[in-house]
Amino acid sequence: MISHFATDCIIFFKILTFRCSTTHCMTGKKDITIYDIAKVLSLSPATVSRGLKDHPAINIKTRKRIMDTAKEMGYRSNSFASNLRMQKTHTIGIIVHELKSQFISSVLAGIEKITTDAGYDLIIGHSSETYRKEAANVHNLFHKRVDGLIASLAFDTTDLDHFDPFVQKGIPIVFFDRVEDFPYGTRVIIDNVKAGHEATAHLAAQGCRRIAHVTADLHRNVYAGRLKGYKQALSDYGLQYDASMLFVNDLSETSAVRTAKQILAMKVRPDGIFITNDFFAAVFLQALKEGGLRIPEDIAIVGFNNDAISRITHPKLTTINYPGEEVGEQAARSLLDQLSGSPSARTTDTIIIRSELIIRDSSMHRKI
Repeated sequence: MISHFATDCIIFFKILTFRCSTTHCMTGKKDITIYDIAKVLSLSPATVSRGLKDHPAINIKTRKRIMDTAKEMGYRSNSFASNLRMQKTHTIGIIVHELKSQFISSVLAGIEKITTDAGYDLIIGHSSETYRKEAANVHNLFHKRVDGLIASLAFDTTDLDHFDPFVQKGIPIVFFDRVEDFPYGTRVIIDNVKAGHEATAHLAAQGCRRIAHVTADLHRNVYAGRLKGYKQALSDYGLQYDASMLFVNDLSETSAVRTAKQILAMKVRPDGIFITNDFFAAVFLQALKEGGLRIPEDIAIVGFNNDAISRITHPKLTTINYPGEEVGEQAARSLLDQLSGSPSARTTDTIIIRSELIIRDSSMHRKI
């Protein structure tokens, strides 16, 4: 009988011999396969395969030999090929319009939390706010055979034809935040009309009578909805809508400074402003202060999203809480339900996430 020590020495020698006899292995050009491991251990490829999967039918000591040898040889399991045989890749594609946004980061955290627990990997595509890059990313993810797609649309996306291959293959799609009317796919959103109304009504309740609104591309549902809520609140408080009090731009830092200068130059300034983005609101607030205005005494400000920056401005920023992580979790759950064939999963649902007004010092304009 050969001792365990002698057996281990023979295995080790075989590994060294195998490595030295193949230039592919040394140069990294050839992946180690279960057949290579089987040859070194004098086992069948089927035994090695089961051992690598920790199958109870394989003796514990044999499993350990297989695992140790695989590690020593640098074996990597080819889960991609295995998944393709089962017509699944266990990957989910994600399309986002920007990566610097705290809201998007929190959505991604929510998606990752749910999908990781379910054993899925993520591939993220970034549209940089352009339809062209969005369409290219959607095309790329389709050909990477993702099992499902979660997407938020770019500023200038006007049609959703690029999603047709997913529709034709019956691959589930969940849209979040920026969505369109589309006869396929689940939507995860907040009630933007209600949120816009709540933000504007709060300013009116503080005594503001000239309330401005700063927003972005009104083709997008989120901004169109918040504008609609803004107008409804003005009407409810007997205030006239004034088109000169509407500022539409790209919500960038440069635009925030430029808009602040526009406000400072006005003969009759607004006394309240509802801004549909917290980062913009924070830069805007600081620019107004540098221009000699007091916040909220001269102009009361309400932002949107409840980003971390809203809690460190001076004064702290009143905002609408948009729970991004919950949005991500709901989007991921909906997609996984569809992938699992859950009877409760429907491909045309609209899921409404609750938002709420968080009142801080930047909007406490007047007590009336």
